[in-house]
Order: sequence, then structure tokens, then C-alpha cells
Amino acid sequence: MRADVQQVADGTYLVHGSNTNWVILTEGDSVTLVDTGYPGDRERLLTSLAEVGSSPEAVTAVLITHAHNDHLGSAEYLRAGYGMPVYLHEAEVPHARREFLHQVSVGTVLRNGWRPGVLPWAVHAIRSGGTVPVPVASPESFPAAGPLDLPGRPVPVHTPGHTDGHAAFHLPDAGVVISGDALVSGHPTSRLRGPQLLPDMFHHERARAVASLNVLEGLAGDLLLPGHGPAHRGPVREAALQARERAL
Repeated sequence: MRADVQQVADGTYLVHGSNTNWVILTEGDSVTLVDTGYPGDRERLLTSLAEVGSSPEAVTAVLITHAHNDHLGSAEYLRAGYGMPVYLHEAEVPHARREFLHQVSVGTVLRNGWRPGVLPWAVHAIRSGGTVPVPVASPESFPAAGPLDLPGRPVPVHTPGHTDGHAAFHLPDAGVVISGDALVSGHPTSRLRGPQLLPDMFHHERARAVASLNVLEGLAGDLLLPGHGPAHRGPVREAALQARERAL
């Protein structure tokens, strides 16, 4: 299975897996991988590394925006098999270990099954491993404040609401914001296109998710790489404002 790999900036690739994106940051022979897709996306993930001339052995670290199965899917596979660290915000570390689970429940999905796109999305999620256990045995919190000493020099930015420890990643020199699920540009369960919050049922605390748009609004950049939907070009500030207007 092939993933849709798009070079969106120098050394920066947005990869569309099955309903979820991940990002590859390259620097020489080294790579930072941001998110890993569903467990069922593993072959696509490995193929995407090969398509940018890399391999799992070249991955310096895996950064996870948040510990939902569609982003965490192959993190433990990579950590255990290749030895690189898996980093998350400190509030998300126990979530990655599955000490608790802040993920939409089957009951909530069924109650929203009348909404357009929800049932097809749910069937796909289940088939892709959305409900299988994928804990990371030894997740780690970000090793330092500010830019991480990794390819791309990403700066973690705490954007809670979707989960308690959700983090976006800012690449100030490149003008890029990797927003995970704090700000997306589309989703199979949404009729909207362009900058938006995910539908309410996906957020652990919707009010905090809306408030985190203020944080994203303050990040300088003109390229948004979301966890779902296409890359969005234009001021990130305006994208966050549009999402807030749609959320009210």
C-alpha cells in the first residue's frame, strides 16, 4: 500500500495515510517523524519513509501530537524495533501508556451514527486498528523547552482540549505549524472544508480545544499541516480565526 507523500517545504513532507496524516522532517540522513497513523497504516508509513529516501533506522525520534490510535498506531513498533525515543507532552505520556483513554467511545459513535459520514468512518477506523491496544511501553516527555535538537528543530506547543496533553509543533524558520487534531482542514465526518475543529464528539474537553485556537493564532507561519485534511496555505493566524468562528 502506498501513501500520498507530498513535499510541502524544504525537508518537510506531509503524508496522507488512511484518513490520518503524519509528517516527515528530514535533515541530511536523519529524520523526525511526527505521528504514525493507524496501526493498519504501518505499511504505508514504512513506504512513505522509503519514498523520501529514508528508512526506520534513520528516524531520530518519533513525536506524537496525541495518543489516539490513529496517530499512535506504529509508535511502539518503531520504538521497540529500532530504538528511537517516542516523545509527547508530559500530560500525554500516561495516555500513551494507556493508563487511561481519552478517545471517543463506541457508544458516542453509535449515538452520532445518524450524522453524515460517521458510520463509514467508524467502520474504517475499526478495520484500521482504531480500537486495538497500542500502548507505548516507555514514552518520554519532551526533553527540553523550546526547539528540540532534532531534524526540523520543531518547537512543541501545548494545545489541550482534544486530549489533555495534545501538542502542536511549530517550525518557526520554515513558517510551518503541525497542528495535529487541534486544528484540521477536513475530516470524513465533517461537511466543512478548510480550517476547523473536529466535530465535538472527538474532543475530551471542547472548551479547552476552542481556547487552544488562541495559542495557534499566536504562531507565526503560512503553512498548516493538520492531522486530518490537506495542507492549508495562508497565515496560520487566519486559519485559527476561521476555525474559531465556525466553532461558535
